[in-house]
Amino acid sequence: MEGRVQFDLLQVLLRDYKLRSYTLNAVSFHFLQEQKEDVQHSIITDLQNGNEQTRRRLAVYCLKDLMCVINYMEMARVTGVPLTYLLSRGQQIKVVSQLLRQVLQSSHCHAGFSSLYPSIMMAHNLCYTTLLQRGSAEKLGLSSEDFIKTPTGDMFVKSSVRKGLLPEILENLLSARKRAKTELKKETDPFKKQVLDGRQLALKISANSVYGFTGAQVGKLPCLEISQSVTGFGRQMIEKTKQLVESKYTIANGYEADAKVIYGDTDSVMVKLGVATVREAMDIGREAAEWVSSHFTQPIKLEFEKVYFPYLLINKKRYAGLYFSSSADTHDKMDCKGIETVRRDNCPLVANLINTCLQKILIDRDPQGAVDHAKEVISDLLCNRIDISQLVITKELTRTAQEYAGKQAHVELAERMRKRDAGSAPNLGDRVPYVIIKAAKGAAAYMKSEDPIYVLENNIPIDTQYYLDQQLAKPLLRIFEPILGETKAESILLKGDHTRCKTVLTSKVGGLMAFAQKRSTCIGCKAVLKTDVAVCDFCKKKESNFTRRRFST
Repeated sequence: MEGRVQFDLLQVLLRDYKLRSYTLNAVSFHFLQEQKEDVQHSIITDLQNGNEQTRRRLAVYCLKDLMCVINYMEMARVTGVPLTYLLSRGQQIKVVSQLLRQVLQSSHCHAGFSSLYPSIMMAHNLCYTTLLQRGSAEKLGLSSEDFIKTPTGDMFVKSSVRKGLLPEILENLLSARKRAKTELKKETDPFKKQVLDGRQLALKISANSVYGFTGAQVGKLPCLEISQSVTGFGRQMIEKTKQLVESKYTIANGYEADAKVIYGDTDSVMVKLGVATVREAMDIGREAAEWVSSHFTQPIKLEFEKVYFPYLLINKKRYAGLYFSSSADTHDKMDCKGIETVRRDNCPLVANLINTCLQKILIDRDPQGAVDHAKEVISDLLCNRIDISQLVITKELTRTAQEYAGKQAHVELAERMRKRDAGSAPNLGDRVPYVIIKAAKGAAAYMKSEDPIYVLENNIPIDTQYYLDQQLAKPLLRIFEPILGETKAESILLKGDHTRCKTVLTSKVGGLMAFAQKRSTCIGCKAVLKTDVAVCDFCKKKESNFTRRRFST
């Protein structure tokens, strides 16, 4: 209908968030820590056509969806694409739209660093409209002062000769973002703050996507010369930053320790300063950022971002630490990258255990307490004292069994569930929850996957050793090996008395059994009923119609 947009929140969630489950109540609990008013689609019209109370029920259902519209509306405004494109199309259409808009507004007639890649493109005037082919500089009579040669050997004319379209787009985006952030700091109205925050985020994402647009080989306007030049300049600047920092911040120059760049990648560098306090690290960090920025072409700017203390570096892509950004007295959060605290392919037990161990190590400064806790959880697992809800693994069913090269645990389970009851079996696109049960020695994992509710109802034993060996062992060793040493960590955590269960339990399942009973639903709108009745209060007046329909079918 003209003037109306279909905006499905499920599409937003599937596109922007990685969750274990996308059911209405699971999503509501994840974001709001509360269960959402459940309204079956079949009664929405009746609610709208009813009275104040029925419309209120519908409004409560819809209200929380509306807040997602803000960010998308701002993204549509910034990029100049229809709102529906943000759900149905990718990043490239947004850049194409901005290019066309800039061409119409421009004199052209043809078609972490603070925002590092956009800054590089602006600083060196990298664009389709400024690229020089081999030998064209001589043909055009350009001197060496009129163009630059990038680290990859490509040539672009300087802005003094011709200003590129892409740099103009990026300047507009980043200056608009700066204005939005300034307004955001001054704004007091909560709703307007959300709008401004959505706007600055949309502007940031749009600016960062321009580089990716030029490097997309299967795209509208791929240009390897631009994308490889940007990354070439980026690598060069990381190296220069390392050289500058390590040459100035030394004991010989009067500083407390020799600075050491321990991590540099894409648009950031991490420096070990060797100072005693977070405040000292912040002060030197800000000073270093300003000093290093003075060595780069404007508008490229190195910014101080955060301090980690304490800091657990496992490898380049895996680390954890307490994150300080504004106050030196209180950490903002415990920040984890590449560590199994959020991955959906692991059971919740892994995330909970790793998270607790990291809290004990980083916040409580109690490594021994972390070791003791890990050993206690392992003992509880092997002695079957862990609730089954902590052992559920979920994976998305993206293809049929025949389309997978090898047998997959969740796919094989879906097939077995279909044979038991086709109506309740998972469909393509669903996330399949499963646990690993005991089976004959040497049986593959795909033969041991089973539906958690089926396990509970039939009192089937769990393969606890699988969870220790395949789920817990590697994540635990990753965080404890830097502290205890490689050999010692394995012997302390995975061997010893705590791995030999001495408790004989009669039950093989946990407390989730309380939730395994069949739920009664309204025969009209399918809402969950709390009592043993056929229909909900809303459908009560039409009960005879539902009953007649069921008998006739």
